[in-house]
Order: sequence, then structure tokens, then C-alpha cells
Amino acid sequence: MEIPVHIPYLREVLLFLLSAGLIVPLLQRAISPVIAYFFIGSVIGPFGLGLLADKIDAVSWFVITDLEGVAIFAELGVIFLLFVIGLELSLQRLWAMRRQVFGLGGAQVIATGMVIGGIAFLWGNSPATAIILGACLALSSTAIVTHLLIESGRLGTPSGRAAFAILLMQDLAVVPILFAVSVLGTVAIGNIALGFTLALLQALAAIGLIYIIGRIALRPLLRLVSGTNSREAFVAIVLVLAIGTAALTGYAGLSMALGAFLAGLLVAETEFRHQVKVDIEPFKGLMLGLFFMSVGMGIDWRLVIDNPAWIVASATGLILLKITINFGLCLVWGLPRHRAAEVAILLGQAGEFGFLVVGLSVTVGLLPAPVGQFMLMVVGLTMVATPALDRIARRVSNAWAKPAADENMLTVSSDECDGHVIIAGYGRVGETIAEILDRQGLRYVAIDRDSPLAWSAASAGRPVRVGDASRLDTLRAAGLDRAAAVVVTIADEDATENLTSEIHRIAPLLPIFARARDTAHAQRLLEKGANVAIPETVEGSLRLAQTLLTEFGIDEELASQSIRAMRPATES
Repeated sequence: MEIPVHIPYLREVLLFLLSAGLIVPLLQRAISPVIAYFFIGSVIGPFGLGLLADKIDAVSWFVITDLEGVAIFAELGVIFLLFVIGLELSLQRLWAMRRQVFGLGGAQVIATGMVIGGIAFLWGNSPATAIILGACLALSSTAIVTHLLIESGRLGTPSGRAAFAILLMQDLAVVPILFAVSVLGTVAIGNIALGFTLALLQALAAIGLIYIIGRIALRPLLRLVSGTNSREAFVAIVLVLAIGTAALTGYAGLSMALGAFLAGLLVAETEFRHQVKVDIEPFKGLMLGLFFMSVGMGIDWRLVIDNPAWIVASATGLILLKITINFGLCLVWGLPRHRAAEVAILLGQAGEFGFLVVGLSVTVGLLPAPVGQFMLMVVGLTMVATPALDRIARRVSNAWAKPAADENMLTVSSDECDGHVIIAGYGRVGETIAEILDRQGLRYVAIDRDSPLAWSAASAGRPVRVGDASRLDTLRAAGLDRAAAVVVTIADEDATENLTSEIHRIAPLLPIFARARDTAHAQRLLEKGANVAIPETVEGSLRLAQTLLTEFGIDEELASQSIRAMRPATES
């Protein structure tokens, strides 16, 4: 039965929103949200209740049978996810990760692909089929793994960075893999080496063009739109950046997710990165949920039931094989044993590009249809198992890390935490504190909703970003989970109290230094969870900064000298 309204995919959208808004919150009390989406997708998909749609008319209202239409929307989730990850990084940080991206990531793709391809060849597959199976099964799920890392606050940890570096290299490897499918399939190219070179040059040209245009035009464009004070216009231009750049790389034959990642990297170089991340978050969450549902919809459980031994054994064998190879490579690249185990187990599944490569291989006649369907089941099952793999990875990592932690409990690695200060509000008080932190070489990020003020500070080389500092999600975007302290200097009394209370609720051990309007307000802030609350005035900001410096271990006399050096300039 069809809804008598001529809006494409209206019924599917309503089913998805109902699932995301009602059913998933109920299920996630017992299971993870990712598994909840997988489960709902398998129930309302064509191989779940969809099998009854022709027999029971009422069931047709509650099933989704158009997987291609769903996949189009689901890909937006991966695009938004990679865009947000790009916002978390910067070109400098990405360059600093080059050893892991191109070294560890490249070794993982090549080694895993060769081993899996060799096994496929020994099982009687043709050389071309073995090459494609090895290449596509070497890849892991960028969407699921990075979502789990972000959800658990582990993307910035050494394990999270190593896993993401491998995933990023796998995304880059999609281009030559897809080209290989064309070469080994029905498309005839006389010189394979020439074809690969041309594909590589095309990819580099597209990336270079996006980078040059973005560096020139992006900051003026965002400033122009931000100056209108229209949040709707700002969100619209952000969506254009994310989806438009992804479309450009898609037209160039690259991964659309890679294009979104490049757009995020470019925005990360501007003062708008935190506000953009806050605005894009709802779209990313909903579309990513749709992606997880689409994976569940694509699993034909009848085939799993008909061939349970072979499919389950293949999925299990693939996971164990990838874990073994990943673990060995991570150790070679210098990761500690517990970190290597966490990364290896976390990346044990096949990825979403496996669906794309296997499907294309069947289309061009490179894979027989039964083999293709079998491999799609294996890929889907390993992806569904990812949340369980994540839990196992964390338990193994924690168990193996305990002896090292017991030997030296007082040692805190700089890799474990960014250790920066978040300054919520860059007015008179916030600017004074930022200047003192600069003098002492302490890292910080300041946030203020006043766009011209933030632009001026950012152009002077200070890490000041545009955003609503009174919102907890803005502070989260600035790395609240990795911060060493928060300084709240916003002028609104109620907003200061609410923000202090929220920060203390989610991070009770995080030091909070707050600017108060008066003594009574300072007392209320202390009751809300602030460690220090000092009434405003310039002298108050200096005292607050001095307290912050001593809390960071700066010698008290040295801190006093720094404050005295600031006092004449402030009073003049």
C-alpha cells in the first residue's frame, strides 16, 4: 500500500524518524545504538517483514524494500561523519600523522590484501577474483569504527589516532581498488600501469583543486555568511560545503567520504570549526543511523540460516585473520602491546566499501553472483559484530595495560590528553587570561560568539573560535573531554551558572575557574561546582589567571611575576 502523497520516500522517512526517535532510545537501554539500528534495519527491511509485505497488506506500511533509495540517504551519514572528523584534525596534525597514515595504513592494506587474496586463490578462485576479494576485504568500516571512537571519547587517544590513520589510508586505497575492478573486469585498458598513473594524477588534481579553492575562498565565505547573524544561512552553507565537496570528489572518481574529509580539514583551519561541528552534529547522527539501518536491511538472514556453518566460519575467520595481521603490524610500528591489540581487534571487520566493490565486481562479471552474495553476507555479519569487537578491544587493552600502569602510576603521557585550557568567552577577562597563558606557553582554545572579535584575535595568531560559549555542545566540540581546565568568563549570570553546573555534572573532576558578577554570584557558582569563582574587575581576572597558573604547576613566585608584568599595561 502506498501513502497517497506524492513526496518521494515519504513513508521511508517517516519509518526512519519513528525508529530513530522512539524505538532506538528504548532499545539502547539494553544494547548499543549501533546494534539497535542494525536490528531495526533487519526487521523492517526487505529480508525481514518485507518478506510478508505481499501476503499481508498492512505490513507493507511498515517495511522498506527500496535499498537503493535508502543507500543514497545512508551515504550522507558517512559524508557528515568524515566531515566532522576533518574538523577534529587540521592539515598540520594530518601531516604529523603521515608515518601512520602512509606507513602503517599502507602496510595494512597491502599485507592484508595479499594474505586474503592468496587464501581466496588457494580455494579455487581465479587470480582476478582473488585480487579483488583480497583488496576489498582488507578494508574496515570507517563509519562504524569512527562513530564508536567518537561516542566513547577515544578518537584523540593513541589507539584512536592509529585506527583512524589506517582507516584514512583505506579510504584513499578505494580509488586504485575500484580502478582495478574495471581493469580486471569488462573494461579493457592496454597499459595497466598507464591507467593507474592517470587515475592517480586525476585524484591528485582533484584534491589539489579543492585545497587551493578552499584556502582562498572558504574563510571569506564563512565570514560573509556569519556576519548576517542568520543561523539558518550558516547551516545551509555548511551543508553545501560538506555535500558539495563530497560530490566533486565523487565526480572525479574518488571516494565521496574523502571529499567530505577534505572539506572538514579546510574548515578546521578557520575560526568557525567549533560552531560548524555543533551545527552539523544532528545531521550526522541521523544520517549515520540510517546508514547502520541500511547495513541491517542488506543482510538476507535466509542465506545465513541456509548456510550457517560456512558463512559464520568465513566471517569469524576473516575477523581473526585481520586481527592477527593488524596486531603484528601495529607492534612493528611501535605501538605498545595493549594499544596494538585494541587497534587490531577494533579493525577486524570488513567495511562498507566491501559492498561497493563486491557489487561492482558482480556487475562487470568479475565475481559470480553466488560468490558475490556470499561475500556480501560475510561483510555484513562482520560489520554487525563491530560493537562487540569494540567491547572486546577495550577489555583486552585495559587488562594488558594494568601492569604498566601499576609500575608507574604517576606517569601521565602527553598523548593521553591534549591538556589544553578552554576559555568560554573572549571578552575583557578572557583576553587577559589568554595573554597570560600565551606568556607561559600553555595551550588553550577560546570561544566567543562575537564574530569580529574572534576574527581579529584569530588573525593575530591566537586560537580563538566563533561559537556560543554558553552551550555545552560547543565546549565538547572544543575538546572538553580532553581539556585540563575550563575558564568561564561569559557575562550572563544565569548562563554562567547553568554552564558551570552542566560541566561539573558530566566532568566532576575537571577544574572550573569562573568569573562572577559579585560575591553572591561567586557563592552560587561554587555551589554549582566551580573550583574557583572570583568577582569580575580586571584585578579579578588577574587573580583568576594567577590561580590557574599555580594549579598547572607553575611556581607561585613565577606566576606572581607574570601577573605583575601584566598589571601596569592593564591599568594604563
